[in-house]
Amino acid sequence: MMFSTARLCDEYAHQPHFQIAEPMFKNFGANSVFSGQIRTLKVFEDNALVKQVLAEKVTQQVLVIDGGGSHRCALIGYDLAEIACKNGWQGLIIYGCIRNSQALRQLPIGIRALHAQPLNSHERGIGETGNVLTFAGVNFKQEHFLYADEDGIIVSETMLG
Repeated sequence: MMFSTARLCDEYAHQPHFQIAEPMFKNFGANSVFSGQIRTLKVFEDNALVKQVLAEKVTQQVLVIDGGGSHRCALIGYDLAEIACKNGWQGLIIYGCIRNSQALRQLPIGIRALHAQPLNSHERGIGETGNVLTFAGVNFKQEHFLYADEDGIIVSETMLG
């Protein structure tokens, strides 16, 4: 689906369940335009559950990860992003950091994160899936829809066309 977040804002911003994320994320993936149904994951400096979720085969989904905004380690690196690509994920929104930024730019997936950080996270398996996540001025709810392009990130309760 081709879309423009600017056009979607012009058409739908008046709707009560339409949200626009604060412009705080950097683009790290090769696909700067992506969309899909949201899956949520909350972790803190621990990417074991991230790996587990990305190993699932999906269609048209975006994983939104609340990493607590930590800048101390990366939640996603090349290996996990490659797994995401192979399993059909359209994009990753990370309220935290990534690593292997040059290599990530080669993968056909959308990736938005706060920053790059070379240190990998722990793997303890602590976290929660399916919860409402709140950051960047948006409530990210599982099964809502996310649209991202060079202008920004928007979220809607319903699919937009």
